[in-house]
Amino acid sequence: MVATDPRGTTVMSTAREEILGRIRHALDGSGARTADTAAGPVGMTGAPTPGSTAHDAMVERFVEVTADYRAVVQRCGPEQLAAHVAAALQAYGAGRVVIPPGLEQDWLSASEAEFVIDDDVSTEGLDRCDAVVTAASVGIAETGTIVLDHTADQGRRALTLVPDVHVCVIRESQVTPDVPGAIRLLRPAIEAHRALTWISGPSATSDIELNRIEGVHGPRHLHVIVVAG
Repeated sequence: MVATDPRGTTVMSTAREEILGRIRHALDGSGARTADTAAGPVGMTGAPTPGSTAHDAMVERFVEVTADYRAVVQRCGPEQLAAHVAAALQAYGAGRVVIPPGLEQDWLSASEAEFVIDDDVSTEGLDRCDAVVTAASVGIAETGTIVLDHTADQGRRALTLVPDVHVCVIRESQVTPDVPGAIRLLRPAIEAHRALTWISGPSATSDIELNRIEGVHGPRHLHVIVVAG
């Protein structure tokens, strides 16, 4: 980006270089960090140890910020997960649910919904599904963002863009403090050139009068289940 000062002198913005530097630092430590970056939450070395007080606080922060984006967020233990998935699908009246081929079947054992395992289901077929259930790759506490890297338990991108409801399961151990921490965890996916989907709440936009409209570019409802462990 190029700007000019009041005297007409051209000033090259360093924003692009700073952003790229942060990404490089998150991947391999090679990027330079500015003083304000080093002092702030961006660029933290990693998530607190699971089970520690700091880790519990970080997960609670993730829950709080994700809920601020109008997502429904619940926490449970592994033994309660199937019941939570079933209750979520029932709450939205989801009778027909698409799932990625690698999703753990135990998660669905308490639900009476009809499950369709994705085998390149057409867009029209996905549109006839009331909901989708997926796993996740990373959760970011600082921004309330969930990242999918589209491995077998998350499926292809279309699965989470067409159905009206997305029930997303994420483990507490997958939550990281900030975006640089997420980039480090996502490095295998980045190096494998897999697509990444970053989700912060239900799909939403605003019309010309700034009225919020949900569901235009993806699900109107995001239901996140955070599982201990």
